[in-house]
Amino acid sequence: MRRREFLAVPVALGGLAAMSSSVASGAAPLPAPANSLGIKALVFDVFGTVVDWRGSIIREGAEWGKAKNLQVDWAAFADDWRAGYAPSMDKVRRGVMPWTKLDDLHRGILEDLLKKYSITGLTEEEKDHWNRVWHRLTPWPDAVAGLTTLKKNFIIATLSNGNVSLLVDMAKFGGLPWDTVFGSDLFRHFKPDHQVYLGAVDLLGCKPAEVMMVAAHRGDLNAAHACGLKTALVLRPLETRVISTSANPAPPSGKAGAQPPVSFDMIVNDFNELAFRLA
Repeated sequence: MRRREFLAVPVALGGLAAMSSSVASGAAPLPAPANSLGIKALVFDVFGTVVDWRGSIIREGAEWGKAKNLQVDWAAFADDWRAGYAPSMDKVRRGVMPWTKLDDLHRGILEDLLKKYSITGLTEEEKDHWNRVWHRLTPWPDAVAGLTTLKKNFIIATLSNGNVSLLVDMAKFGGLPWDTVFGSDLFRHFKPDHQVYLGAVDLLGCKPAEVMMVAAHRGDLNAAHACGLKTALVLRPLETRVISTSANPAPPSGKAGAQPPVSFDMIVNDFNELAFRLA
């Protein structure tokens, strides 16, 4: 996909089309950075960093279960769903499966979970609706305000393993003010493959050192750092409850406050602090 076509993807709030056209055509380069790190753009991991995937699935699952009279441990269900994420992506990465977008990977994992938790009698429409719970995840309390502040001085975009349609729906649902969305289906690679990070940098018309990767997951940031991006770790304590994966490792001590690698350029508690530190 050409840069012009890519950056024209619509998102939740206005302003994207003008930014996209100017960046894509080269007619109006991004403004010179005012911050000491020389950053022009921020790209964000989404699941766990921007939105509370676990709490959202538990809440909607409880409502769904009540309506369907299902006795399910929705916390365990959410964790199991997420635990299938990395192994599924790895099958694609190794060529065991053809390229498959995240929505379809989630649906395959869901089919196995319905059997595991003895949930029967659902129509295909009901399964599709439940699978799209990943499109309806609630932002962390600081996310919208912090992103809105950051947007005043930087280009802000997703850099997620989610597919573009999922990320656009999520932005509309949660009021997330992205300038544009970068999803794995644009690159046909999943993080932590370097093609994802460097592809986003190229589409933004930036140098790697002019882009900061923001994430709650150390593995994501380490991969971005290896590509030359700046990095900011956001401490989301509930993310330590997730089973460690190659793309989302838990801190060495199992606690959110564990000492991160010295390569991180910033460590912040939330997006409001990030905006303050970059002001």
